[in-house]
Amino acid sequence: MALIILDRDGVINDDSDHYIRSVEEWVPISGSLAAIANLQQAGHKIAVATNQSGLARGYYDVAALAAMHSKMQRLLAELGGQVDYIAYCPHLPGDQCHCRKPAPGMLQDILQQFEMSADDAVFVGDSYSDYQAATAAGMDFSLVRTGKGERTLAAHPELCAEQPVFATLSAFACAYLGT
Repeated sequence: MALIILDRDGVINDDSDHYIRSVEEWVPISGSLAAIANLQQAGHKIAVATNQSGLARGYYDVAALAAMHSKMQRLLAELGGQVDYIAYCPHLPGDQCHCRKPAPGMLQDILQQFEMSADDAVFVGDSYSDYQAATAAGMDFSLVRTGKGERTLAAHPELCAEQPVFATLSAFACAYLGT
C-alpha cells in the first residue's frame, strides 16, 4: 500500500487563475475521479494537499470550501472511491506559514496522519511549488500537464528529465497501477 497525495486544482478539478470560488465552479477533470477510485480500490490511501489562499483573500469561506470537497467525495462515492484525508492551507503567499506549498508542512502533516514515511508516498501536482514541496518532504513527485502543468514545464523544462510527467491524473493512475 502506498500513499498518493494529490494537489487539487488543476489535478483533480479544472483550475482558474481567478480561483475556484464555489461548488458550481468545482468541475472535475475528465477521468480524474475514476482514477482516484481506481487507485483507492487497488489498496492505496488517497490524500489531497491544496493551497487555498482564496480563503484569506475573502473570495469564498470555509463553508464553500467544505461544499466543494463534499461534492468531490459524493462524486467519488458514486464510483466506489473516496479521498481519505484533505489538507488545505488558507494562508496568503506572504504569510510565511509552514503549510503553504512550496513549504512541505501539509505533506508532512499528511504523512503523520497516516503514520507513513515519505518513502511510501508520491505527490502528484501541476506546479513547480508542488514539486518543491515534494522534494522538501523527501517524497517522489509526478507532474501532470493539466491545470498549470504545461506552464510549469515551459518555465522548468528540466522537470521532464528529472520527474515523471503524465498528460492527466488518469494517465498517472494507469501507469502507477500498470493497467
